[in-house]
Amino acid sequence: MLCTGSVEAQQSGQADLGGQSMEDLAKMKVESVYGASKFLQKAADTLASVTVVTAEEIQKHEYRTLADVLLNVRGFYVIYDRNYSYVGVRGFSRPGDYNARILFLLDGHRVNDNIFDGAYVGTEFPVDVDLIDRIEIIRGPNSSIYGTGAFVAVINVITKRGRDLNAVELSTEAGSWNSYKGRISYGARFDNGLETLLSGSFYSSQGHKNLFFPEFDSPATNNGIARNADGDQSYNIFADIIYRDFDIHVVDASRTKHIPTASFGTVFNDSRTQTTDARSYIDIQYHHTFGLWETLGRLSYDWYDYHGIYIYDYAGKGIPPYTENYDAANGAWWDFQGDASRIFFKRHQVTLGTEFRQDVGQQQTNYDIQPYHLYFDDHRSSWVWALHVQDEYSIRKNLAVVVGLRSDWYKQFGNTLSPRVGLRFTPLPNTDVKVTYSWAFRAPNSYENFYTGNLSNTANPSLKPEKIRSWELDLEHRFGRTYFVSGAAFLNRMDDLIEQSIDPLTHLPSYTNSDSVRTKGIEFELGAKWPGGLEGALSYSLQDSRNVVTGDVLTNSPKHLPKVNLSIPLVQNKLFASVDAQYVSKVRTIAQTELGGFLVTNLTFSTRKIADKFDLSGGFYNLFDKRYADSGGLEHVQASIRQDGRSFQIKLTYRPHEGSK
Repeated sequence: MLCTGSVEAQQSGQADLGGQSMEDLAKMKVESVYGASKFLQKAADTLASVTVVTAEEIQKHEYRTLADVLLNVRGFYVIYDRNYSYVGVRGFSRPGDYNARILFLLDGHRVNDNIFDGAYVGTEFPVDVDLIDRIEIIRGPNSSIYGTGAFVAVINVITKRGRDLNAVELSTEAGSWNSYKGRISYGARFDNGLETLLSGSFYSSQGHKNLFFPEFDSPATNNGIARNADGDQSYNIFADIIYRDFDIHVVDASRTKHIPTASFGTVFNDSRTQTTDARSYIDIQYHHTFGLWETLGRLSYDWYDYHGIYIYDYAGKGIPPYTENYDAANGAWWDFQGDASRIFFKRHQVTLGTEFRQDVGQQQTNYDIQPYHLYFDDHRSSWVWALHVQDEYSIRKNLAVVVGLRSDWYKQFGNTLSPRVGLRFTPLPNTDVKVTYSWAFRAPNSYENFYTGNLSNTANPSLKPEKIRSWELDLEHRFGRTYFVSGAAFLNRMDDLIEQSIDPLTHLPSYTNSDSVRTKGIEFELGAKWPGGLEGALSYSLQDSRNVVTGDVLTNSPKHLPKVNLSIPLVQNKLFASVDAQYVSKVRTIAQTELGGFLVTNLTFSTRKIADKFDLSGGFYNLFDKRYADSGGLEHVQASIRQDGRSFQIKLTYRPHEGSK
């Protein structure tokens, strides 16, 4: 989607990436992809449907979060419950899933935590969107490379390097609902080869002063109006240090969100109900070429901390004081990965890899603060060891077969195999055809297996891993350097799907292995990039997702997803106007009601160097003030949750040493 298809349009005729240095490959940012195989390769050579979103596109469309980016990518959609954002892919997004079926990577580092397998794409994403160099979106299962979690897609966010800033950079933003953001960054590359990027950001939003929920429309619950209960505060710190073959990343981020929906049976219109999610890690990479072997080693240590305050009225009288319930999860783990790749007999590109992950801490607890009452306190540890191999055999110059296999040994579940086989064919210089079959899995996480809250969930330690078998056909054709067209057809069958349902004994949500699910669909995308900076794209996804046993359409599964975007240079290389629009067709809620479809349009402007050292950008989101709602989850009284109307944002970026570069 976006004008990123022009990335694919540049693949034809490029030299092979093998034999080039990592620095040379890094300069081919748009023409190469890392996340599909753990090694840089041309996007056209990957055995997947790939979209690359660049920093330039993020700036032109003034995307505020990773969720904004994904909303504009072919086949993706995002719902928001006024606490977290949940990403759907090709009509598949299940209640109670904290984005656990998509593997999110940050510079190749797994972002999903070790409690919920959650990954966060809103204001809680651990890196400022201004630091993103490009985003690789790889559709389809990829457990043959990554193991658990790479179930329906892999999203790899690549950050900028010090050379991309080469100075101090200051940024400030202001927007609707008393929202403010600030960032200070420094990047440099020194003569001795040392390169560094340091950055810190903060964000604060009052949110809506008044939010109306008709389900609570009575005098006892403030006539359905939640006051001052939508606040959002976050910060993130990022450091990247590169020296020779070493690359060290340090990330620290935290976000607190107030919850206005009275989820999990909490008291309505009490602004004390809130969650805080914190994510930190240190990642050390070593990349070196030993003879014909290109190697990559990675050692990392991660922390995850979640805690929430939930206000309950156990007496049910609606009279304070209410009880504060404390809910928490803490995770710590270290991970080692080693990968090596080389060419054998001029035809076999072989990749070997291993991974060992030790979850040294997985703690979940829930208790009332005053009077103190402990409901649940669980401490666990676990480990997984994996081996994987992939062979890309070039039968002819324009025909290759790719075979991959990964084996994961779990302390709890034993061994799981994830195979993949595919055919890549280039019948014409500007045409690529890819056919793939893959088998992937997702192991149940600690939350799904073991969590038991006071009024929120029932544990199920007998869960089995869920599995997916996927067939996909991808076609791409480029008309010179200006136009491209791509299409895909896919068929997925998911077995032992881990679903959230109401436990008949406790009447609380519980995770179980449910009936099989089938998703199928087709997609196409047409895009162009003209000289002078004018560019645009149009995409459409048609899919059908059903329970195999009952034939019922899945909840939160839109059948149609058309998208369009256009960027127009008003003053060449100085001022751009961009518009994007996304239509989401009607969906079925978990209450078996229907939400109507909606079209949201955004209009943004961006300037480069309005003065010698300043950039200015801004935009209007939901330009036509469309009233629409997203589906709620089992934790909500609401079957649907109303979304934001029209809003605006303006951003000023200042580079004090720009003129002295």
